[in-house]
Amino acid sequence: MTKTVLISGAGIGGSTLAYWLADRGFHVTVVERATGQRSSGNPVDVKGPAIDVVEQMGTMPRLRAASSDVSQMNFVNNTGRRVARVDLKAFQGSAGDREVEVPRADLAAILLDASRDHAEFLWGDTITGLTQQADGVDVTFEKAQTRRFDFVIGADGLHSTVRRLVFGAESEFIRHMGIYIATVRIDEPFGSDQEVLIYNTPGRAVSVHPSNGHALAAFMFRHQGVPGFDHRDTELHKRLVIEAFTDQGWRVPELLDRVRDTDDLFFDSVSKGELPHWADGRIALLGDAASCVSLFGDGSTLAIAGAYTLAEELASTPDAHEAAFRRYETRHRVLVDPKLNGISTAAAMLIPATKAGIALRNTATRVIPAVTAIRSRVRHAA
Repeated sequence: MTKTVLISGAGIGGSTLAYWLADRGFHVTVVERATGQRSSGNPVDVKGPAIDVVEQMGTMPRLRAASSDVSQMNFVNNTGRRVARVDLKAFQGSAGDREVEVPRADLAAILLDASRDHAEFLWGDTITGLTQQADGVDVTFEKAQTRRFDFVIGADGLHSTVRRLVFGAESEFIRHMGIYIATVRIDEPFGSDQEVLIYNTPGRAVSVHPSNGHALAAFMFRHQGVPGFDHRDTELHKRLVIEAFTDQGWRVPELLDRVRDTDDLFFDSVSKGELPHWADGRIALLGDAASCVSLFGDGSTLAIAGAYTLAEELASTPDAHEAAFRRYETRHRVLVDPKLNGISTAAAMLIPATKAGIALRNTATRVIPAVTAIRSRVRHAA
């Protein structure tokens, strides 16, 4: 009999998992709280282990068409003068030119299109209850009728409903890393298509990333956790961003006007997931629901790679799902754990806490071209 799977979340991880589980003969249903997709969200990388996955899905041509032409990151001062530069090839992985950088919304849309004809989608709905039985999971929804599935996968992000219902309160497992980030789309060009611009003051950073004729602005700032923070309260989010960046130089005032006017602001905490395990019986977690990672866009690559691994393991022994989930977690933690440990380093580079830290970072960027050259020579000599 065909096994049934419910995936909570139609994002990058959920759509990839839906595709590969359907490809392996599962009957897949995806439930998504949103009624449509966001247009905001900074560009993210598809690299390393995710490359083979998206190529096998046949999505790489569309990803390349949507990819950015960015090759460098420039740090600017109050007047817009470039004071430091990073060649982004220094961060290129082993896949080299096969890697792509794509706006998060475009990546999610392309992966969703690949899976759309292979799964049932319940839009504008969410899970309200999960009850495990010996032969399945009874699922209640906010709108749809109660149904039973063989397995349930939570691919529903940092604020996962599945994780809360099965493992416990978010506060038990998710640690705020002292940084909030907001992104907003700018529907027009902003500077060169080849460079990311970043403006820093102590504990704050504003970046503008070009992408196919328009740009995406990000506001990153150090801030202690907001008591009772509600990730759906857009007015609170706007207020926090405006308070953090009022009286800033460069082109920040005009970018704040975009924040005031938008109805599609992404805002959330940079957080670290610390779950002892990612599965309980017939229910497992994927992507940010299981492990939240880095400021450098690796979360998308890891979600894609994790989805493929999970589908592979569950398909190999569907009647021994607990062993399959353990193998998935063991394999995928090898990729995830080093990224979790690198959050502080990423924050120190992007959002130095002091003037001295900004100066040190700017000085350090001059070393990176030399390091890149050395790495290149080593690769060619190997």
